Amino acid sequence: MTKEKGYDGGKKITGRKRHIFTDTMGFILSVFVHSADIQDREGAKEVLQELRFKFPRLRKILADGGYTGELALWLLQFTGWTLEIVSKVAGIAGFKVIPKRWIVERTFGRFNFYRRLAKDYELNTECSKAFIHLSMCKMMLNRIKK
Repeated sequence: MTKEKGYDGGKKITGRKRHIFTDTMGFILSVFVHSADIQDREGAKEVLQELRFKFPRLRKILADGGYTGELALWLLQFTGWTLEIVSKVAGIAGFKVIPKRWIVERTFGRFNFYRRLAKDYELNTECSKAFIHLSMCKMMLNRIKK
């Protein structure tokens, strides 16, 4: 549990970052909330370490271009999983939806429907994680209800 808030110069945000791991339907499998001054690749390692024990049959992980570099090698050595980077198609100008690239972004967008997740109101990261899990429970129950 950390109460720290930091500054990320690349994204120009102060506060915290949320790393989530979702299935192909956008349901959260793992969450890690940390200070904004920690790099995305380091935050991803925390999420992936938790997944190693929850989902031992997992073999391939899709990620966006921000997770290129040594993370793929670390993941292969640590867990035996492969990391596939889903990137833009060359030669297409403007916005184009790429299959499987927007699954996590769509889940982050759904957080804005919940007041406690729209901004960083929480004093500690564990409370923030709890509200993310609660919001996902509500989303899942709404899908069952339909």
